[in-house]
Amino acid sequence: MTSYKDKKVITIGVVHELTGLSERQIRYYEERGLVFPDRSKKGTRKYSFNDVELLMDIANKREEGVQTYEIRQDMKKEEKKRQVREEMLRGQLNAHFNMRK
Repeated sequence: MTSYKDKKVITIGVVHELTGLSERQIRYYEERGLVFPDRSKKGTRKYSFNDVELLMDIANKREEGVQTYEIRQDMKKEEKKRQVREEMLRGQLNAHFNMRK
């Protein structure tokens, strides 16, 4: 079951109100590959609560002088770590319960 925080239902205008970021800044972060909104049939961007939190983190890092490239690299590293942890856990569960794929 998908968490409500993952559901992409928030429009860019509401994200702007929640974060204080301009719509231009939000679109820029999308262009830089930092956030990935869904699109409605009419092309409207839809964000999740997790996206809003991510945008706030990005904005805070930018205020500290971190470049978008560095933020993207950090995000890739974190995703890789998450994947490795998942694989390790899966391997441990498989070994413990003698499960096979």
